[in-house]
Amino acid sequence: MAKYDIIGDIHGYAEELKALLAQLGYRRDDAGVYRHPERTAVFVGDLVDRGPGQLEVLQIVKAMVEQGGAHIVMGNHEFNAIAYATPNPNAPGDFLRTRKDPKNTTGHAAFLTLTHEQQTDYLDWFKTIPLWLDLGGIRVVHACWNPESMTVVEAATGGNMLTDLQHYVDASTKGHPLYEAVETLLKGPEIDLVQYGQQSYIDHGGKARNQARLRWWDADAHTLRTLADVRGMKTEDGQDYPALPDLAVDPALLSYVYTDTVPVIYGHYWFEWDNHRDDWTDYTACVDYSVAKDAGKLVAYRWDGEPTINWRNYAPHTRDVVAETPSG
Repeated sequence: MAKYDIIGDIHGYAEELKALLAQLGYRRDDAGVYRHPERTAVFVGDLVDRGPGQLEVLQIVKAMVEQGGAHIVMGNHEFNAIAYATPNPNAPGDFLRTRKDPKNTTGHAAFLTLTHEQQTDYLDWFKTIPLWLDLGGIRVVHACWNPESMTVVEAATGGNMLTDLQHYVDASTKGHPLYEAVETLLKGPEIDLVQYGQQSYIDHGGKARNQARLRWWDADAHTLRTLADVRGMKTEDGQDYPALPDLAVDPALLSYVYTDTVPVIYGHYWFEWDNHRDDWTDYTACVDYSVAKDAGKLVAYRWDGEPTINWRNYAPHTRDVVAETPSG
């Protein structure tokens, strides 16, 4: 049986990636490609934006994937990069991810430090990346494993990836079924707090928001309190967000909750490593532990064929591990 190391969101942190690969036993071959004699890496997407090592991360991961030493699924940042660079045929002079909103450029600034030629090369590669992978005994997706959304993608594209311009246009058009499907897979479902009589919260940018992330990964979640993830949120007056009541929710929201018995590994959610035992279940495990934050870690889950998640198989990168130096 294949053994996989599923690696979380890297966001341009090349030194942490190299240290983690070395820690996991991956070594560069004669061509400079990281390989493991017995295992295959799987990347959950979000390779880019934020960190100082954009190009090196992309070089390492692309080579591993192309040479058969790794798999990858698309993250929302790869999708956003494609949309940011793609002219919008329905809005001449603009792009699928509009540049009229300065936040879109600011959030993408690190990737834009690459040369135009480098950006073009990697954007072409991004377009070949699937939205999810079912590897038999283990499943991998960036933000949410949702069969209904996958069915929409398959009906539109014939498979598990976006393959032409119209797919990206539709996936960037609010209200289109492909938009809703890709949003779910790459960003995860959300729940409207105000709809259930609760107050909005303040995000890290100081903006008031009504939508909280939905805890689709918890098979026992079924009320507002258990479904809405409000950990770490602040109210408009700066207080910790209060505990939510056990209110019944729209039954449609419960369709997102993962109840299968095949383990699924995902990224995206910027969890805190100190609380990592709170963020896995028997059949779900997140590997995004906020490498871009001071106390964050780049994390892998080492899957050896086990039918349920074992938290001991988490492997966080250790900052004092020396990354392998290329020969020559």
